[in-house]
Amino acid sequence: MADKLTVVLSQSQSKHPARRGLEENIATYLLMEKDIEVSVIPNLYDIDEKHTAMLFLRSIGGDMVVLSWLYPRAAHWMLDRSEVKGHMGEVLLLDEEDEDEVDDAEETNNGIGAADIPDRHIYTVDMRVSDRHEDYVEEIRRIAKECKGRNQAKKVASQLGFVSIDSVLPTNGALKVGQEELMAPTRRRWYPVIDFGRCTNCMECIDFCLFGVYGVDSMDRILVENPDNCKKGCPACSRVCPEQAIIFPEYKSPEIAGANVGGIGGLKIDLTKLFGGGDAISIAASERDTELIRDGREAVGLAVGIPRRQEGLEAEPRDELDALMDSLEDVEI
Repeated sequence: MADKLTVVLSQSQSKHPARRGLEENIATYLLMEKDIEVSVIPNLYDIDEKHTAMLFLRSIGGDMVVLSWLYPRAAHWMLDRSEVKGHMGEVLLLDEEDEDEVDDAEETNNGIGAADIPDRHIYTVDMRVSDRHEDYVEEIRRIAKECKGRNQAKKVASQLGFVSIDSVLPTNGALKVGQEELMAPTRRRWYPVIDFGRCTNCMECIDFCLFGVYGVDSMDRILVENPDNCKKGCPACSRVCPEQAIIFPEYKSPEIAGANVGGIGGLKIDLTKLFGGGDAISIAASERDTELIRDGREAVGLAVGIPRRQEGLEAEPRDELDALMDSLEDVEI
């Protein structure tokens, strides 16, 4: 048990036969792998703090793989907010768009970072990448081999005195629970997830949100303090984040749902400005007003909590988008 890699398969919210079939095939084949311990849990996004599956996840001591129907970045930071922490393991099973965006994603990781990361790796795998269970089994075999080699190297180093015994990964002595307990019913949830690889702790989200979702911890770091205060379907705070660090994993737009969306040559462009849809700040304010009215409160528009970088915007120099539009106008067709 101590040398086995723990694999957790998080089910889709959808009960579509194709998705259920893929989940079942992956679990079936992984159960036959001698170096792998597999468990199935409900949708990761819907598990609350007291659910047995969450207690199970927190009890896993070593490296782990989490398969879900979410973008890997969303799944990783969702686990981190629930105190299931680890270094982000490299997953090689990617679709073409993910491969193209890896370099852009690395450039954006300039945030404050996660706190208190243990010496282990968590690999988050997107189950939308392929419809073949063989692809996932092969990738998990590769990860298991990688983890085993890394752990053996640490043990040798500790025996030689190069590292302390405390730095060697703990065994995967996970909580002993039955599959039926792990699959206890959940309800659909909606809340933001903060990517601390991007978050700079600017606090613009807490200024903007008027529903008490955000707070700060003992180190004055932003956190999602009251996730269930969030208004279902509203992604407004994600739009105002200057670093695209706020994720709503089940939102329809990839850039808000956690895809590694960057810009062109490092230039972040809000395409709504190009196509007459209004800027992201105005859209966010409108979305927030809608929820305020539903709560029986007054709309506030752009008067409250609008990001500080927007103050006095008319007096500021022209931005990158202005320069881009000027250059397009100069092109001879």
